[in-house]
Amino acid sequence: MMRHWSIGGVIGAAVLAVLVLVAIAAPWLAPGDPLDIVGRPLLPPFTDPRFPLGTDQLGRNVFAGLVHGTRVSLLVGLAAAAAAIGVGILVGTVAGFLGGWTDEGLMRVTEAFQTIPTFLLALAMVSALGASTVNVVLAIAISSWPATARLVRAEILSLKSRDYVDAARLAGMSRLGIAFREVLPGAVQPVLALIGITVGVAILVESSLAFLGLSDPNQVSWGGMVANGRAVLRTAPYLVAIPGAAVAVAVLSVSLVGDAMGRRLLVSRER
Repeated sequence: MMRHWSIGGVIGAAVLAVLVLVAIAAPWLAPGDPLDIVGRPLLPPFTDPRFPLGTDQLGRNVFAGLVHGTRVSLLVGLAAAAAAIGVGILVGTVAGFLGGWTDEGLMRVTEAFQTIPTFLLALAMVSALGASTVNVVLAIAISSWPATARLVRAEILSLKSRDYVDAARLAGMSRLGIAFREVLPGAVQPVLALIGITVGVAILVESSLAFLGLSDPNQVSWGGMVANGRAVLRTAPYLVAIPGAAVAVAVLSVSLVGDAMGRRLLVSRER
């Protein structure tokens, strides 16, 4: 519970809650299309109340881009993390419980994916499949599941010899039924500590892909805003600093929450 969390965890949760609220309220905070040209180009921040964060080189509202970019970054981060954790749980459970050649085969596949850096694999997949939000989520998920799979497998191996598992076998349950209904619930808890890391990595990879132009061109993202601002970095550094700071804050808040959840899990298991 929150009262048992560290100060960093509470701050991270508060910042993350604000980001989620901003993403939900984006159509009301910044109505209209954030890609529309609405003002004079390169208007500095805090000089016009209509554009509190200024405008870019095309005259687009930086505040609107930042707000709507929150939706894209959080959506991609959470969706990719959910898919990666889901795949990892499935692979880890099957490998750990069935063992034998199934375990060997799945672990070799897992190791093969782990030898390729997450960003490079996602970059290759998006380049091949095309730049779209769905493809970005798919690429990040496919490149991020091995860590969850290995963790779940280790937990399954430590739990499958417990007495309640033997009781389930004697009751006539199938092997997969025992794995997913009896063993898996006890193995999933440590995965909570990986959620923060997985979401943070997903946000960073999405921003990096957008920076390289490998994201949906019809949607605003923080990485795309940084890429657009680099051309005028010397004359308008705020175009890079503002979205860059948003990426840093989002990743830091998610990491703090994940760290707090991991510490809380460690304390509960020691008890």
